Amino acid sequence: MAEPTEIDDSETVSLHQRILSDIRERILSGTWVPGHRIPFEHELTAEYKCSRMTVNKALSQLAKAGLIERRRRSGSFVRQPQSQAAVLELHDIRIEVEALGLPYRYKRLERLKRRSNGEDRTLLELSAAGPVLWLEGLHFAGERPFALEQRLINLSAVSEAGDEEFLEIAAGPWLIDRVPWSEAEHRIRAMSADEAIADALDIDPGAPCLVVERRTWSAEHPVTHVRFIYPAESHTLVARFTPSQG
Repeated sequence: MAEPTEIDDSETVSLHQRILSDIRERILSGTWVPGHRIPFEHELTAEYKCSRMTVNKALSQLAKAGLIERRRRSGSFVRQPQSQAAVLELHDIRIEVEALGLPYRYKRLERLKRRSNGEDRTLLELSAAGPVLWLEGLHFAGERPFALEQRLINLSAVSEAGDEEFLEIAAGPWLIDRVPWSEAEHRIRAMSADEAIADALDIDPGAPCLVVERRTWSAEHPVTHVRFIYPAESHTLVARFTPSQG
C-alpha cells in the first residue's frame, strides 16, 4: 500500500498568495475590467495545479476585499469599484481613485472662455456679467470613466485660470493650490443619465447617477461652481460628525 503523500504547507501558502497576487494585479491594472468573469474554480485549479480549496480560499479573500463578486451558479466577476467621499470636504478625486488601488488620469473634453450668461450668473451667484471659463472633463479609474466634471470658474476672481489649458490636470487641485477658499456649499442629488452623460460615463441612458454640486467663495468673491456626476453604483458619500454642544 502506497504511503500518503505529504502536503508541503509552505507550497500551499505560496500558491494561495500567487493566485491572490495574479488576480489582484489583473484587476488593478485594468486588464480585467469591472464585470469581467474570473475563470471558474476548476479552471484555476488546473492552471495553478493546486487543490480547489486553495483556489476557493483565494477567491473568498478577494471577495472580502471588495475586488470581486461571487455569484451562485454564475461564477466570480470583477466588482465595480465603489469609492467613499466625505460630504463636507473639498477632496481631490485623484485621492478617491488611488484609495481604490486604481491608476488615475484626467482628460479634458471641452474648454470655453466666454462672457457669463444668465445661467452662469445664477450658478456662480454673480451680480453682473463678466468673464468665465467653462470646463468639462472626465476622471478615470483604470480604464473606466469614474466621474464627469462640469465646472465654471469666475475669471474676475481668478484671472490666471484663463491662461491654463487643463488638458491633463483637473481645475480643482489647481484652484485649491492657488486660491484660499473661505466658504463652500455642497448640494447632493440624484438624476438619470441623459444621452450625453451616458456616453461620457459609458453607462446606459437613464441609469441612476449621483450628482455633487459645489460652490466656493474666497473673501466673499464667488470662485467656482462645479458639478461632479458619478454612476450611482460606484460612489458613496460619507458624513462623520459629533453631537452639537449646547
